[in-house]
Amino acid sequence: MAILERLGADDLCQVIVAFRDALRSHQEVVNRLNVYPVPDGDTGTNMALTLESVVAELEPVTPAGGGADLAAVCKAISHGSLMGARGNSGVILSQILRGIADVAQAEPDGDGACWANALGRASAAAYEAVMKPVEGTILTVVRESAEAAAGAAAEGASLVGVLEAAQLAGRAALERTPDLLPVLAEAGVVDAGGTGFLLLLDAALHVADGRPLPEAPEITGADPAAGFAAHDHDHEPGLSDLRYEVMYFLEAPDHTIPAFKDVWAGLGDSIVVVGGDGLWNCHVHTDDIGAAIEAALDCGRPRNIRVTDLLEQVEEERWVREGAAAPAGDAPPPEPVPCGVVAVSVGDGVRRIFHSLGVQVIVTGGQTMNPSTAQLVEAVEACPADQVVILPNNKNIIPVAEQVDAQTSKQVQVVPTRSVTEGFAALLAYDPQAEVAANVASMGECAANVTAAEVTRAVRDSSSDVGPIAAGDWLGIAADGIRAVEPDLASACTVLLGAIITAEHEILTLIEGDGATAAVTRQLTAWASEQFPDLAVEVHQGGQPLYPYLIGIE
Repeated sequence: MAILERLGADDLCQVIVAFRDALRSHQEVVNRLNVYPVPDGDTGTNMALTLESVVAELEPVTPAGGGADLAAVCKAISHGSLMGARGNSGVILSQILRGIADVAQAEPDGDGACWANALGRASAAAYEAVMKPVEGTILTVVRESAEAAAGAAAEGASLVGVLEAAQLAGRAALERTPDLLPVLAEAGVVDAGGTGFLLLLDAALHVADGRPLPEAPEITGADPAAGFAAHDHDHEPGLSDLRYEVMYFLEAPDHTIPAFKDVWAGLGDSIVVVGGDGLWNCHVHTDDIGAAIEAALDCGRPRNIRVTDLLEQVEEERWVREGAAAPAGDAPPPEPVPCGVVAVSVGDGVRRIFHSLGVQVIVTGGQTMNPSTAQLVEAVEACPADQVVILPNNKNIIPVAEQVDAQTSKQVQVVPTRSVTEGFAALLAYDPQAEVAANVASMGECAANVTAAEVTRAVRDSSSDVGPIAAGDWLGIAADGIRAVEPDLASACTVLLGAIITAEHEILTLIEGDGATAAVTRQLTAWASEQFPDLAVEVHQGGQPLYPYLIGIE
């Protein structure tokens, strides 16, 4: 292809799509560079999700035959990145993209000088978004890339020359990030956000000069970042004691934002506020959820409020990492069968039960650590069968599992199990010699006969149909919502069971997880025998995190 001297509207769209594709292929590689295992520490995932939003925003303004309008493209990039930004890494990336879009619209030549200015604006916007910038992060990589691009443009370099200069300087800056952040050096990794950003320059050179996008290196061995302190990856290390991540969109006049930031500065850290023209994407780590939200009410209206318990996510991240790294234990190597099963689970005991019920391959994942489509495809390929049934065992994983069949030559179908207990029940009808369609029908029927429930602990004050919730209360949750709110674990379990068990039920299955005790289990079995004498009770050691008891009633 011819080397381009400028990137027009259609070319800019191609850059964004190529950047999205590169992030998707490198997503797990970038994630494994994280040394801060919190929700917004999944840098590769959050950057890729942010780009998915941008691409979706571009689709309506990108004619199939070309001829896109530059102003519409730039507006779509700005709006899509603002609305779709996830976590710190995504919010900072949104500022980088918005900075590039602003300059691209103002300087429609799209030549080397334009891109040098665009990278400069991107760097400035990224620094402006962060209240306490820290070097050795994506900020450093973007800034040094922009400085090199400006130098090349000043010497009259072409578009490709400017992009090359930015790429080389960015790579050098990335390699130096461990020198600037000791936690990176200790983990033996470079900055994840900076790694993701360089894929943007790769995408630009791919469009301008036809260079192939880099292939993601194969992931082998243990995660080098596992076990490091739980704090934010993009900036402000050392603040792992802050419990919650709060994000929302704020509709407020631009002149009120400096005062809003000052209020947030007294409430927490990892503060990133980006946007303009009356709409802002706001992110903070804090221990005071209420005050973080009330600050928005003083200047405008918050919406799409998302609150994540960082410690809960860290705990499940640990379980998932340990589960993925753990050997199969005493499970024998799977024998080839006509129809195999892949199941998603976490917890040593749960894994053993699944193996005992005939599952060939287990993918480690849970409520907040959903496996990707690529991970499920890998598991399907590893399953010694030409036909495969997937048991997602979580409602959030079902749509991911349904994408697998199109990604493999094997015949794959999904039994849409929403819990571990549904997965166990489904396997009672599994026949490894039967066709996949027949298995899905019979397994789905068995799973549908299970009433699933679970018990966990509230991480914040809230409300429910059965009364107010205080942080620390035990919650009994059924398919139709919260059915029990109690100050102690045993009471929550018995109130929940009393609400969902009927005289028609025959079997109660209790799967003990982290936090379950022998005393509480005895109380539950005794209560069940007294209240429902004909109900058979089975107890299994599951070892799952966050949920002391998973419950199945048949």
